[in-house]
Amino acid sequence: MSLKDRIQDDMKTAMRAKEKERLGAIRLILAAIKQREVDERIVLTDSQVLAVLEKMIKQRRESLAQYQSAGRADLAAQESFEIDLIQSYLPAPLSEAEIDALIASAIAATGAQTMRDMGKVMALIREQAQGRADMTTLSARVKTRFGG
Repeated sequence: MSLKDRIQDDMKTAMRAKEKERLGAIRLILAAIKQREVDERIVLTDSQVLAVLEKMIKQRRESLAQYQSAGRADLAAQESFEIDLIQSYLPAPLSEAEIDALIASAIAATGAQTMRDMGKVMALIREQAQGRADMTTLSARVKTRFGG
């Protein structure tokens, strides 16, 4: 079963259980997926759906920070709920040791020596860590590996 099918099944379950908040969040996810499919005239693969989910989480984290700084606990709670729901569709996150091993193997595989080679390393890491780690954090760790 594809990730998109799983999300659609969860929407049906939420409808039957009359879980309004969960249903609304799942509909937002499906709308974002459908929007990308319509824009690009394709059917998204699981990895492309993961990219959409990661983008949604990033947007919600930014909104959450703004709501918290503005003192809007009600809106912050809604964003937190949506972040948790979206994360439930992502694969299990990588551990610190797995991230270090992934970075080391990517550097070895690309033969990277300096910061100029960082693009090659990140391209390889992005394929393997899609949906399992924050790319901004990984990028920062690769930079420190190169002494940047």
